[in-house]
Amino acid sequence: MKRTDLLEELQKLTPSERLAVIEAALQQLRADLEGTSAPTSLAVRKQEMAAAAQALQGDYAPGAELTAFTALDAEDFHA
Repeated sequence: MKRTDLLEELQKLTPSERLAVIEAALQQLRADLEGTSAPTSLAVRKQEMAAAAQALQGDYAPGAELTAFTALDAEDFHA
């Protein structure tokens, strides 16, 4: 069900029924959030970011696919 469909269906309910649905959704969301892992420490996050940057370094090297359009950087752009 799409978000717009859900909102349309909610409008068909009475205000008290909508409130009950919203409260139930909030309870589900809280339960989902409690089940997530604790935030990682800053040191661990830095290590993960460094590893990700190292893994992608080749993609940003000269001649790689991601840098193919940098040859156009000096040209004017007109929409």
